[in-house]
Amino acid sequence: MNFAIIPARGGSKRIPRKNLKPFCARPIIGYSIAVALESGLFSQVIVSTDDDEIAQVAIQLGATVPFLRPPELSGDLTPTLPVIKHAVESLEHLYGVCAHACCIYPTAPFVRSDDLRAGHESLVNNPGLSFALSVTSFPFPIQRALKVGTANRVSMFQPEHEVTRSQDLTPAFHDAGQFYWGTAHAWKTATGIYSSPASAVLLSRTRVQDIDTLEDWHHAEALFRTLHSSQN
Repeated sequence: MNFAIIPARGGSKRIPRKNLKPFCARPIIGYSIAVALESGLFSQVIVSTDDDEIAQVAIQLGATVPFLRPPELSGDLTPTLPVIKHAVESLEHLYGVCAHACCIYPTAPFVRSDDLRAGHESLVNNPGLSFALSVTSFPFPIQRALKVGTANRVSMFQPEHEVTRSQDLTPAFHDAGQFYWGTAHAWKTATGIYSSPASAVLLSRTRVQDIDTLEDWHHAEALFRTLHSSQN
């Protein structure tokens, strides 16, 4: 069995009630639930939450909430790995052996079922992998990044590359923050995703937006509307 696990705690501070906030007139968590269901990849699409209202909305949107997340896994500083480990172990206890689990963030309105399928195929076709995750490229060579010090003085992190041509520098990528496929064993035993054997599912930068602040939120909504109007 494969499980989709959407971790959605209730205590967001920078954007209050972030996981239920309407994004283009729909609770933002609804996009992750809908795409997971649409993909046809999962025996169960579950939401891991500590919040009764999130649980009720998730069920209305088609997900299941077979347990509430314990308080010790619901704090501001709780990382993703132990949350998904808890969910995988709980689901195996309820439903049986899990082959793969995909963590899909609840604030990922740009996630697509084709990308989820690509991540799953990568894991299935490469037995040595532990994870497959969404990544995108940096828009500017990180080797030529600047730092600003006292009195706004500028210096380079890697001054040896000040005159290196951009095309001669190694492209760099970062986590797109949409989804993470993993084997059940990896979720239960790994100490890190990036430090494990992991494969990249490459996404266009036009479909990636980290949503941590209200400014991020408004930018993401504008991008979402633009993408969808161009598809109509």
